[in-house]
Amino acid sequence: MSFTNAAENSILNLIFRAEAWANIADNAASSPLTNLYVSLHTADPGETGNQSTSEIAYTSYARVAVARSSSGWTSSTAGSTSPVASITFPAGTGGSGTASYFGVGSASSSTGNLYLSGTVTPNIVCGNGITPSLTTATTISLD
Repeated sequence: MSFTNAAENSILNLIFRAEAWANIADNAASSPLTNLYVSLHTADPGETGNQSTSEIAYTSYARVAVARSSSGWTSSTAGSTSPVASITFPAGTGGSGTASYFGVGSASSSTGNLYLSGTVTPNIVCGNGITPSLTTATTISLD
């Protein structure tokens, strides 16, 4: 069983753009998230992982806030969404690690809830002088 394209689009638009899913769900929490936080991971955080599971740890690394709105994410019309602009992480000032996965979650630091994760292709070797970036070609899909 799978979601229809219409359901996939509605779910992604609700999560990433805070757009109501007519007659099903809305963004009416008393203090809804205004940002989602994108993280880099050295291995798949998996279905039971959180934002810190296998999170990269090069020196100066930090998660990046992306607005939970149309200014942060494209509208889902084909069962997928992408960032409106490249997501650029802080430049490394030391350490190392290879980003093979990215995640999208609720917190700017700590364990936070991880909502989705996906592969980084090609992998990004991180460390001193490297500024990792996920481009607008990065796709999040429910397929």
